[in-house]
Amino acid sequence: MSLETEALTFARVDGVDLLAQRHQRAQADARLRRAIVMVHGGAWTSNDRHTPAVLCEALAAVGFTVLSLDFRDGRQGKHPCAVQDIAAGIRYVRANADSLGVDAERIGLIGSSSGGHLALLSACQADAAPHRGTPAFVGEELRNLADVSASVACVAALWPVSDPLARLRYARRVGRDELVDAHFRYYHDEQQMRRASVPRLLAAGEAQATPPLFLVQPGADANVPRRMTLDLVAEYQEAGGTLHYRFCPGLPHAFAYQASPATTRLAGELNVFFKRYLCGGETE
Repeated sequence: MSLETEALTFARVDGVDLLAQRHQRAQADARLRRAIVMVHGGAWTSNDRHTPAVLCEALAAVGFTVLSLDFRDGRQGKHPCAVQDIAAGIRYVRANADSLGVDAERIGLIGSSSGGHLALLSACQADAAPHRGTPAFVGEELRNLADVSASVACVAALWPVSDPLARLRYARRVGRDELVDAHFRYYHDEQQMRRASVPRLLAAGEAQATPPLFLVQPGADANVPRRMTLDLVAEYQEAGGTLHYRFCPGLPHAFAYQASPATTRLAGELNVFFKRYLCGGETE
């Protein structure tokens, strides 16, 4: 099945266009009419919309329309600028659903590493005031879309840095100075990292929603401590969220950015998850 890809301008901030790379089947009648918004990782300071191309193409190959976002990070601003841009990306999809050929009410979200953290924040606090502010395009018109929700039907978080402050302390403990530096390039201070913790906001009752979550932890992940992910599991379920947990023994952090048998297996599991919650199990 042939695929097509193109860059779309979904938002504009401070005179700078934000692009989304759209991946989909070339034949319109072979698409599922369901959108998945992809959020790349990179310690909140690196990479771009092309980084997760392997997974984008795998999800597009089974019929999803995948939009992989560029967004502001520590190179252009401070938290929560990235979440504001991601929310704008979701609003863009919802507001332009007809022209994109997707269902506005069944949008999925996926992120990896720091992008997994940002995706979780956006999914749990989709319409929180601090996560607004980035205008998005509706057709050719740039609008604030205050009346459009950034909620999603489900979310996948791959090796997410779900608790930035806990990961900062871990990075210091194991001597990962480059990760320590990245934290402070995106966050103002440790207090802001604590406030951005997903387990903390779940425990405090600050989540607006807990959509079905597919959570992945590689067994040989040197960037995300397993204890942090298990804390997220406990708090998400305690908050009433449906959670599917996948542990991948022996695999490293961000393994699915490259093609491999393990990546193919993960893509198959993601396909099942997204079809369940976006298509009701349908293959259409």
